[in-house]
Amino acid sequence: MLELYYSPYCPYCIKVLNALKDMSVRVTLKNINEDKEAAKTLVEVGGKRQVPCLFINGSPLYESDDIISFLRTR
Repeated sequence: MLELYYSPYCPYCIKVLNALKDMSVRVTLKNINEDKEAAKTLVEVGGKRQVPCLFINGSPLYESDDIISFLRTR
């Protein structure tokens, strides 16, 4: 299960969102600006409020380039 925690104003998040679109990869999107529970989960599970963060079966992966690389290898 893939969940992307993001902020629509973050340039690194936009980079990942564009890559998802280009690769036609579908993930569950969690906007931490609009979803207070998502923001809380990001800190509680991931340990920090950093976006973008891709949760892969509940494990966080940070950094836009790392996320895009992971998605390309799927």
